[in-house]
Amino acid sequence: MTMSDTTLIRGAKVLGGAAQDVLITGETVTAVGEGLAAPEGAAVVEAAGHVLLPGLVDLHTHLREPGREDSETVLTGTRAAAAGGYTAVHAMANTFPVADTAGVVEQVWRLGRESGYCDVQPVGAVTVGLEGKQLAELGAMADSAAQVRVFSDDGKCVDDAVIMRRALEYVKAFDGVVAQHAQEPRLTEGAQMNEGTVSGELGLTGWPAVAEESIIARDVLLAAHVGSRVHICHLSTAGSVEIVRWAKSKGWDVTAEVTPHHLLLTDELVRSYDPVYKVNPPLRTEADVLALREALADGTIDCVATDHAPHPHEDKDCEWAAAAMGMVGLETALSVVQHTMVDTGLLDWSGVADRMSARPAAIGRLAGHGRPVAPGEPANLVLVDPAYRGTVNPAGFASRSRNTPYAGRELPGRVVATFLRGRATVMDGKLV
Repeated sequence: MTMSDTTLIRGAKVLGGAAQDVLITGETVTAVGEGLAAPEGAAVVEAAGHVLLPGLVDLHTHLREPGREDSETVLTGTRAAAAGGYTAVHAMANTFPVADTAGVVEQVWRLGRESGYCDVQPVGAVTVGLEGKQLAELGAMADSAAQVRVFSDDGKCVDDAVIMRRALEYVKAFDGVVAQHAQEPRLTEGAQMNEGTVSGELGLTGWPAVAEESIIARDVLLAAHVGSRVHICHLSTAGSVEIVRWAKSKGWDVTAEVTPHHLLLTDELVRSYDPVYKVNPPLRTEADVLALREALADGTIDCVATDHAPHPHEDKDCEWAAAAMGMVGLETALSVVQHTMVDTGLLDWSGVADRMSARPAAIGRLAGHGRPVAPGEPANLVLVDPAYRGTVNPAGFASRSRNTPYAGRELPGRVVATFLRGRATVMDGKLV
């Protein structure tokens, strides 16, 4: 062990609490306390006024590789993740080819290890080719070097109840979870935005809340019936919140996530016809936004997941109907959560650590992440300046794509440093 492997973070507010010093030796936090002396040769990070959290974990990231490297690669996506304070991301399966075999998930996993900016945990497809007809190689992906534990056809719904039941039964053998993209396809044919007053005024085909809620209701019942785990991706309606709350009251093994954009943006923005606001599920109403915030605060919604969905400019810089759905989110997620949850008093920083690190790591069965900032724990950490206020400029993004809905918007907070197993991937707000 050389002294270059040692870092002292001085005067940080651990989980937003009292100022403390945190010593990192190698890959591990070795001491936490006041007035710690810096070992000779140690790097010292002055962190007065900053908040220190466990490294963030994203359950829902689209890295696009293999197949759509024009929009993102594992390298560029993990650089974006590190810039946003993430030390681990779960890479969704809708790549080309689809991550429905052990070979493809191992490829993504190895690319993540080579990138070095954050850990990449592949998500395996539930069905072959995301076609919803035949179960993919769930067991082989679970037994692979990637040790897949989360399975999802995200981008598409597993709408066949029999296939969904079989998947839930299958993953029980290795403590896996099926993450459902809740969208009844026949209720959303041709849908362009949330079904409601705005869609009626704009003349755009509506996407009803019941298309999401009906699938969630079915799947929590199926999970209870077979005694398995189900996770609901990108919850977006007040009705969905109530169904998940009811399922949890029954003691069923149901978890759910919400995206930062569904915590802040509403369907009123679609009046601009700017395709940057086109997303799946669609932006909903102000009432839905408020219900989602309350549910995240009270724990009904377990975690924040970015649904980082990069697209090249030609897929978004076009007319609304032709535009791809999705937004990038890794580099702005923590700022949006601070704005909507912390600055409003709905969550403290300890709550942020729980919803953006501990719970997603637990749902994904991801060891070494989401751990307390304490001696003996892996040094996966993010240092945040909550007093910072800045305007979002996508030209400075690490992501290969720029389709952010926050361009030009002022948001609070800035990631000052990110540490992956003790090694700085971001320092002074810049990738290293």
